[in-house]
Amino acid sequence: MLRGVLEWLDDRTGVVTGVRHFLDEDIPASSGWHQVFGSIAMFGFLVQAVTGILLALNYAPTAGEAYYSLKYIVMEVTGGRLIRQLHHWGASLMIVIVALHMIQVFIWGGYKKPREATWIVGVVLLLMTLGYGLTGYLLPWDNRAYWGTVVATQIAASAPGAGPYIARLMGVVDGAIGSVTFARFYAIHVLLLPPATMALMLLHVFLVRRHGVAPLPGDEVLPKKKFYPGQVFKDTLAIFVYFAILYTLAVVARVPLERMADPTDTSYIPRPDWYFLFLFQLLKLFPGSLEMIGSIVLPTLAIIALFAAPFIDRSKMVMVRQRGFAMGLVLLAAAAWGSLTYAAVAGTPKSAHSEYDATLVEPWQHLTPKELLKPDAQAPDFAKLAARTYAKSGCTVCHVANGEGGKMGPPLNGIMFRRDRAWLEAHFIEPQKMVPGSTMPPYKFAPPEMAAMLDWLLKLPPD
Repeated sequence: MLRGVLEWLDDRTGVVTGVRHFLDEDIPASSGWHQVFGSIAMFGFLVQAVTGILLALNYAPTAGEAYYSLKYIVMEVTGGRLIRQLHHWGASLMIVIVALHMIQVFIWGGYKKPREATWIVGVVLLLMTLGYGLTGYLLPWDNRAYWGTVVATQIAASAPGAGPYIARLMGVVDGAIGSVTFARFYAIHVLLLPPATMALMLLHVFLVRRHGVAPLPGDEVLPKKKFYPGQVFKDTLAIFVYFAILYTLAVVARVPLERMADPTDTSYIPRPDWYFLFLFQLLKLFPGSLEMIGSIVLPTLAIIALFAAPFIDRSKMVMVRQRGFAMGLVLLAAAAWGSLTYAAVAGTPKSAHSEYDATLVEPWQHLTPKELLKPDAQAPDFAKLAARTYAKSGCTVCHVANGEGGKMGPPLNGIMFRRDRAWLEAHFIEPQKMVPGSTMPPYKFAPPEMAAMLDWLLKLPPD
């Protein structure tokens, strides 16, 4: 019966024959563990695509709502924190894997004739992977994301001649980023990069299949082997190890969500993500008018050198142990990147590391208003002031907060996901205007009481 189904499927679609042809490909005898990075990179992209779709199902792609929707995903959606952390750490591991894949191909000389186009497509995919990191960095819309993106956009806008046009394209006005920048980064991250990546990945695989895996000298006299089962097993095991590392990071290493993006918080010390720290540190080596050398000239020359590598090195394929110059270049680049990154990390002041995480619920946030009023209650002063204001205003008659109160009005837990600060303040002052037909009387709290009430309400845990 199964054979009949497969024959029908193959006759109508050719899928079975295509899979067999794919698995039965001849590969050089020297193929092995060093060639698993391409398969891992493809799997890493699929993980990012799947987790990205799951996040998008509950994510609000607007600057005003993005922060609270992400908070909702992490605190309310089943498995939301795990999905977010898989996506976050998957982005970092993706960059590592793609870089290792490029290094392996470079050291083995796999970019040489007739595989120049394969290498060029790979360089474009590397740049697109960095593009994912740059555009996705802003989407949490917290202070870390906002100010890190401000630094990145200012670097891009410093390009000679094209700088103002790049800034306008990114929606940056007078160095500040807002809703337009957010919308464009989201569109690039979600709508433009994924289909372009899939198209280039298919082209890359096609070119690899067309020209074959780069063999080592002497392979031509050795019998070839099939892609299945030996290399498939190696790729599968490597993918399993990759996902085990990713899953461990997602479970163990918490990804914080800092305070909501505040363009007026000029005291915040911005830092880009780890893979751009070297560029951040490089700028310090070229102060003043020389800054353009570190921000534009050197990175551009490095990218041009990557594209030009197949046309500069036209020598014949040799054994890996004979490619000392290539290995020296890789070690030099790794040492430069590592030292710059280390210097950036070491030079980061302690005040730049925020301990605040909006997705963590502190014990006092579970206390009822009555419990907050007890002398021994371990809670901030604003929460105690809010509890006194809440009690004397009779809010407990209609509203439930942490399981205490009446049910005439809506429960207050999780109100952060339904209303923002401005709406709540207006609702206190003119409730009938905000909710026509509301029986709630207007309240004109003193400024300290109003601020305390708003802060407390927006910190009530959703559960």
